[in-house]
Amino acid sequence: MLRLKEWRLVQKKQKNKTKEMLTLTDSNFQKEVIESKIVVLVDFYADWCGPCQMAGPVLEELDKEYEGKVKIGKLDVDKSQSMAVKYTVMSIPTVILFKEGKEVSRQVGFPGKQGYLELIKKL
Repeated sequence: MLRLKEWRLVQKKQKNKTKEMLTLTDSNFQKEVIESKIVVLVDFYADWCGPCQMAGPVLEELDKEYEGKVKIGKLDVDKSQSMAVKYTVMSIPTVILFKEGKEVSRQVGFPGKQGYLELIKKL
């Protein structure tokens, strides 16, 4: 019984340490993406999208691996439709890579971790 309590305590501590991936909206997009000093990878997604749900954990993993080098954020196209329209996002998931506030590359669909790594390594 004690081990179960210890395990739950460890799990709770780990959960509290987990860094949330940046959530982007119409109101913070300018500051977090366009004005960013580092490269930003934006995941245009929706909660109801199956491939988007597969991409989420992969992008969270990359967010941890590239912390401080590449900023990775997610933008819900249902809640921030104007950004999806502005960047002509016609299908989801779509990932757009920004450097110095400008789009430099994009990936439509879920390419897996290797596909996202190739996108990042183009820079």
